Amino acid sequence: MTTVVTADDIEAAARRLHGHVRRTPILPLELGALGTHAHLTLKLELLQHSGSFKARGAFNSLLSLPVPATGLIAASGGNHGAAVAFAAQSLGHTAEIFVPALASAAKIARIESFGARVTVVPGAYADALVAADKRMNETGALAIHAYDAPTTVAGQGTLARELDAQCTMLDTVLVAVGGGGLIGGIAAWFGGRVRVVGVEPVNCPTLQRAFAAKEPVDVDVSGIAADSLGARRIGTLPFAIAKDFVEGVVLVEDDAIRAAQHVLWRDLRLASEPGGATALAALLSGAYKPALGEKVAVILCGGNVDPATLNAVTTE
Repeated sequence: MTTVVTADDIEAAARRLHGHVRRTPILPLELGALGTHAHLTLKLELLQHSGSFKARGAFNSLLSLPVPATGLIAASGGNHGAAVAFAAQSLGHTAEIFVPALASAAKIARIESFGARVTVVPGAYADALVAADKRMNETGALAIHAYDAPTTVAGQGTLARELDAQCTMLDTVLVAVGGGGLIGGIAAWFGGRVRVVGVEPVNCPTLQRAFAAKEPVDVDVSGIAADSLGARRIGTLPFAIAKDFVEGVVLVEDDAIRAAQHVLWRDLRLASEPGGATALAALLSGAYKPALGEKVAVILCGGNVDPATLNAVTTE
């Protein structure tokens, strides 16, 4: 595996993805919005095809690699599976997705709605990945990794390229971290020009633990965002990028994530899943404290949420 994804790789991915993914909008907020004194901009990637940023990496992989007649296979907590299924359906391929038992019913239904076959595996994402790898060896299908592959990371990096053009003179980007594909792509694009800060649930601290150990390590994962941010280990490729270009990681509690979901729905009528609201939770909870006037972009990376769950969050 290459250890580097460059801005040139991301430029090539952007050309490849033209006409396949959405240029998602930004929402600049007024000074003082959501209780912060930063100049705050939200990147609405929850409006992307299949409901998350994952469509970028999925399409870039499918358009870069030869797809066998046996089709595609992927392991996913939900969003990557939905993206691979959507991209496969769009390009005329079959797809088989392995998800862990902790995946939400809403995400499983989303994957199935795009015509993919879904297999539910006991355990967490890592267990689904083992099952997917076994199936790949049996069928010869093309495996699309959720975060630890160059085509995936470069595809996710197109989000940062897009944001760079939409929102000039940024100081900081806050990014939720699971396996690291998104933050790896964003950090690769900015290359230190903009401060990139990872945000993780306290129950899924993959990048924080990797920074402490100076290498990827296994962690126990749980909590409300584990279906999207529940990789047990940061990807080797994303970590190789993050160690040079990510400034650090802050951790947020599940209650802070729920509160961020609530604020997004109550004040902005944006329906975010827990993982999608995690980066904002860092600001609202004070885990990340911006300087007065700091220009901060927050990536709202996923919206595959059951509306009934949002209503429950709002009434708590």
